[in-house]
Amino acid sequence: MKRLFALMVLCFFAATGKAQQPANRPDSAYIFAYSPEKGNSRTGLAFAWSNDGYSWHPIGPEHYFVYSDYGTWGAQKRMLKPFLYAGDAGTWHLVWSLNANENVFAHAASTDLVYWGRQSYPQTPAGSNVIEPVISPSNGKYAVTWQSNTSTSQVFSLVTDFKTFPTAQKVSAGQHLNKRTEATILGQRQTGTAHKVAFSLVEGLLNAQKYAQHQSALLAESAATDVQRFAGLKPVDVVLTPVPGRSKKISDLLIGAFFEDINYAADGGLYAELVQNRDFEYHPADKKYQDKNWNHQTAWRVGLGNLSIDSVSPIHPNNPHYAVLNDDLGNPVLINEGFRGIAVKAGEQYDCSAFVRIPSGKAGQITWRLSDKNGNTLGAASIKVPAGTSWKKLSAVITANATVADASLELVAGQKGSIHFDMVSLFPQKTFKNRKNGLRADLAQALADMKPKFLRFPGGCVAHGDGIANIYRWKTTIGPLETRKPMRNLWNYHQTTGLGYYEYFQFCEDMGAEPLPVLAAGVPCQNSSDGGAGQQCGIPMADMDEYVQDILDLIEWANGDAKTTHWGRIRAASGHPKSFNLKYIGIGNEDLITDIFEERFTMIFNAIKKKHPEIKVVGTSGPFYEGTDYVEGWGIARKLGVDLIDEHYYVSPGWFIHNQDYYDKYDRNGSKVYLGEYASHLPGRPNNLETALSEALHLNNLERNGDVVAMTSYAPLFAKEGATQWNPDLIYFNNTEVKLTPGYYVQHLYGNTPGDEYIPADLQYSSNDAGVIKRVSTSIVKNTKTNELIVRAVNLLPVNTNIRLNLDGVSGNQKAQKTVLSGNPADRKAKPVTGEIQLKANTREILPPYSLTVWRIRL
Repeated sequence: MKRLFALMVLCFFAATGKAQQPANRPDSAYIFAYSPEKGNSRTGLAFAWSNDGYSWHPIGPEHYFVYSDYGTWGAQKRMLKPFLYAGDAGTWHLVWSLNANENVFAHAASTDLVYWGRQSYPQTPAGSNVIEPVISPSNGKYAVTWQSNTSTSQVFSLVTDFKTFPTAQKVSAGQHLNKRTEATILGQRQTGTAHKVAFSLVEGLLNAQKYAQHQSALLAESAATDVQRFAGLKPVDVVLTPVPGRSKKISDLLIGAFFEDINYAADGGLYAELVQNRDFEYHPADKKYQDKNWNHQTAWRVGLGNLSIDSVSPIHPNNPHYAVLNDDLGNPVLINEGFRGIAVKAGEQYDCSAFVRIPSGKAGQITWRLSDKNGNTLGAASIKVPAGTSWKKLSAVITANATVADASLELVAGQKGSIHFDMVSLFPQKTFKNRKNGLRADLAQALADMKPKFLRFPGGCVAHGDGIANIYRWKTTIGPLETRKPMRNLWNYHQTTGLGYYEYFQFCEDMGAEPLPVLAAGVPCQNSSDGGAGQQCGIPMADMDEYVQDILDLIEWANGDAKTTHWGRIRAASGHPKSFNLKYIGIGNEDLITDIFEERFTMIFNAIKKKHPEIKVVGTSGPFYEGTDYVEGWGIARKLGVDLIDEHYYVSPGWFIHNQDYYDKYDRNGSKVYLGEYASHLPGRPNNLETALSEALHLNNLERNGDVVAMTSYAPLFAKEGATQWNPDLIYFNNTEVKLTPGYYVQHLYGNTPGDEYIPADLQYSSNDAGVIKRVSTSIVKNTKTNELIVRAVNLLPVNTNIRLNLDGVSGNQKAQKTVLSGNPADRKAKPVTGEIQLKANTREILPPYSLTVWRIRL
């Protein structure tokens, strides 16, 4: 798949005839390489061309051939003053500044100016910055020279082969020869570099831009313009004839789920804890110091007395802060508001607990009390606090006497003076499978009802974190809650890690899903805003042995014998002596594929395969379905023989419609595909019937390619109303309701009707319009375990499609389950309807406009 984009460009223009050139085409022309300056807007490398080096024609406009991947979205990812240089052996080298502050510059290389290889971000002397870097030849290598103006004006230079980057040295100002020039493009003066090149190179750039423009028009197609697109269209007739003789085995793990702690999916969501900031560890850094009200006291207030935060002699070093409540005149009261209220149900019981310490060393009492907004008591429980200055964990049970959506929890001291609190908890006893420290029952059940064959966790970006210090470390998420290490969530809030690796593995077991933990590949998120130099701040190689051992320890913790292995004993001590039977492990997520990434990923992969060859490793190929990370990620997979590669893409319905052969092009003998994150996106980012049906269309194609695509999971999964960072999501919720989307019902339908054998079919259409044919999709699978045949049909047209199912072997008296999801494409509340029908050998069925129909037939 290397250079896949360039190959598609050639095929496209060969087919259309636009690649043919007139006999009088010039042998050479000029190109101008630049990046338009548009304030903080993200721009990339643009080109213009000219036959005289004076009058310039933009190749675009607004078309960029490579973007800068450095740093976080918004503040970074900018290409400043790019300098293009024609190197040896037909290779073009590009360097550019990243910002006005950091001691880093960027480099990428290309042979055709269309496909660009890995980016590197060499670090320069500390305290300097990089302004207007330039390239010049130097004894068979290249000298990169730049200015620095952080304190005094200086010039630095380093000589490199662009594979290794030695330390830069100060040089005289005269050695920085800024060879940039200016050109007028669309009436604007731009700064860049001009080059005389073969006209065939210009043609390649023009063709690439035209192809991208053509693709953009296709991918922009949506149901909103179907009225014009299909004006006058009559109902379409389709005949479907299965071809059992060409059946093939497909993955039985195709439909899974991906959980990421985004949109308050964990704390305040799936994790059933009702007290917010129970550990008093919220910190302004959680929100990058952008919220002055976010601190150790967030979600807490005082009913009586004074509240302060202390860290002298805490419960555990991982949980250093606690509350000090004091009142010398009355009995102090501390109140928690929960996650925008605490929802309780009449008659249900709630476990309350806290670590408590009375500095005076005298015995006392505390009362947990649930109250509504009017001060009415909804339930209470009291317990004596033993004498002594050490921490004591106290527990009680409250039975709610009313159903309230926005209660608060009060801790009432039974004596005057000072009292210390930490790890204050209120937990419903009715959790999923009634697990202690368990999951919110309705949310967990909604996921379990999808019947996912696996669960990927604890997240994508969350797993590799915002900088090295924020990488998710599984060892700090197991064991007693007070010893676990809370951390900043990359999505700008707080993680208690109460929902940790033990709970994730237990949830997988409870659902009958394979666990798929994903761990950082020794580098943080490619969008990191902490740590400097993007992913160049990978874990130092001197520390990588320890990090690799942590990953090996995870496998032992999950699968090791409870009596003979160290980590197996720790798992057993937590309450699970049996192995979790871990089979898959993900290494990396949407990573920027650099040399630094490859070195660390290779080290981890080889260590796993050496000690645990039975474990299947899932690699990564970046966040898009094409481009440098995609090509380079797959290159590493082929080199190492990685078991599966995790692909991600968030695309329009038009992409799904016009890329139905995407996986048909894949090598059947290489690494398998795990489509770990995907979703259909429209302007405004709704989860509606149109997006759901386009995803169903894609799932039909994934089933057809189930011999190479082994696993899939929609993303993101959960979103709390009023606290979302990303839309669309599969399941929305608040404190009392679970709101399922059309996209959820699609995943539910496919998850509940899995197959392990794909049966091709011959299709005959009454229309020969490609736009019509692409919007009617079918899939036939057989479940050999249940002896069922599942037939699916998607109709993304605004008219009925009449389909004849030539199902040989189906008797006229046979009953089948039929489920239809249909409606207005903009409907966000569409739900499927299920019933029974009688099937005949040549059943004639109607597919309503904008619908998914699934027939489930017992053979």
